[in-house]
Amino acid sequence: MAALIEAIGIKRKMYFEFEEAPYHCLDVEISKPTARGGQTLVRIKMRNLLTRAVFDKTFKAGDKFREPDLDVIAATYLYRDGDGFHFMDQTTFDTLTLADDTLGDEGLLLSDNVLVQIQRFNSRPIGIQLPPIVELSVTATEPGVRGDTASGGVTKPATLETGLEIRVPLFIREGEKVKVHTETKEFAGRA
Repeated sequence: MAALIEAIGIKRKMYFEFEEAPYHCLDVEISKPTARGGQTLVRIKMRNLLTRAVFDKTFKAGDKFREPDLDVIAATYLYRDGDGFHFMDQTTFDTLTLADDTLGDEGLLLSDNVLVQIQRFNSRPIGIQLPPIVELSVTATEPGVRGDTASGGVTKPATLETGLEIRVPLFIREGEKVKVHTETKEFAGRA
C-alpha cells in the first residue's frame, strides 16, 4: 500500500492524491493558530493533473493523502498531427500519442527532438514535464527602431515557430533561436 502524506508534510512541487485524482502542489502556506485549541491549517495551491485546473484548498494539518500511482517515462517529441502530439519512448522506442487537450498550452513549447518526461497515472499518459528551458526559432517580429531604448529594458512582441508569442529584446531578429523559460513562457536569452 502507498504511504500516506499528512497535509502539514506537503511541500512545493510534491505530488499527492486527493479525491481519486493526482495533484501537483504549486505552493503551500501554513497558518498556525494564535489562540489555544486552534487548529493549524495548510492552504495548498494545487493543480489537478487530469483536468489541469488550478485552485486553492485549505486542509487541517492532520489530513492524510495517498501518494499517487505516478510514473515518468523519458521521451522525445517527434511531431504533431490531427491525432495529437507524438513522442518516442526512450527505453522501448514505442510511439506514444497525447491528445491536444492533454497538453494544453504546453504544446506551444515543443520543438523537434525535445527530451521530455511523460507522466502516467495508473499507466495512462496524463501530461508532460518539460525541461526548464527550450530553444525555439523566431518566425515573426518587428525590427527594433533606433532610439526606442532610452528607457532601457524595452521589448517587442515575437512569434515563435510553434505559434507561441513572447516579448523579446529589440536586438532579436527573425530567424534567430531564443531560449524560453518553460514555466513562465518568458525570454531567457539567445540560443
